[in-house]
Amino acid sequence: MDNRAEVSAFLKSRRDRITPEQVGLPVYGHRRVPGLRRGEVAMLAGVSVEYYTRMERGDLGGVSESVLDALAQALKLDDTERDHLYALARAAHVTPARARRRPKKASVRPSVLRIIEGLQDQPAYLRNNRMDILAANALARILHSDVFEMEQPNTCRFCFLDPRAPRLYVDWERVARDAVGVLRLEVAKNPYDRELSNLIGELSTRSDAFRTMWGAHNVHSFTRGSKRFHHPAVGEMELVHESLDLPGDEGLSITVYSAEPGTPAADTLKLLASWAASEGRDAAASRTDSEH
Repeated sequence: MDNRAEVSAFLKSRRDRITPEQVGLPVYGHRRVPGLRRGEVAMLAGVSVEYYTRMERGDLGGVSESVLDALAQALKLDDTERDHLYALARAAHVTPARARRRPKKASVRPSVLRIIEGLQDQPAYLRNNRMDILAANALARILHSDVFEMEQPNTCRFCFLDPRAPRLYVDWERVARDAVGVLRLEVAKNPYDRELSNLIGELSTRSDAFRTMWGAHNVHSFTRGSKRFHHPAVGEMELVHESLDLPGDEGLSITVYSAEPGTPAADTLKLLASWAASEGRDAAASRTDSEH
């Protein structure tokens, strides 16, 4: 990915969404831009128009933290967008050769697998920064059974390319936008990740929805939240999720789903676990019968 193009498009998209009234600036006559002018952003950030123009053209090299903070405040960035701006600034100093020298963790530690499998009453899986599911417990495999039919389970690819996704994700559009926002953050952190670039290229080519959402340059941090699922065996349930990064394993994180105690979703999740257990017993019995 071209870091300069990413920086330019992100800053312009944030500038376009803010009106002068939102930042207390007077409006005179006809305006040819949907949001703030470059000069107005520069004034609010306390830098020259030339300096801000250089930044919006994609050059964040040598920009200080104080200027980045002032720019984030001028553009009214939230915490996730501010972190994204800082990641873009850090990536401006990373060359392709330097990026290729970084070691990549390919294996999943047995201790991590034991943690995931030990959560028998909560769907849990391990994913990388490209949304590939690398390991999952039995309940997560049942909840995401359609996803696990893929050769390499990938929640983002499933969301945009599989017609069954809107059935699994009740709020499909929100889930889709959040997934795109997560990939945006990852691109800023790893602009020379070839597999990540290939995934984005594939989705942009094959999905009009992805291409439109990608062009909005919105970002999203997948740390905590809620999601509504519909499973054909038990119906709809709203689950909360927590995503925990693995120290020492850059790009890997564990996602755990659970239900608020005492809610219908908690009962539905228990029903799904019971159904999954019965399916497992039936499968085991079938294998035993076939061996005799």
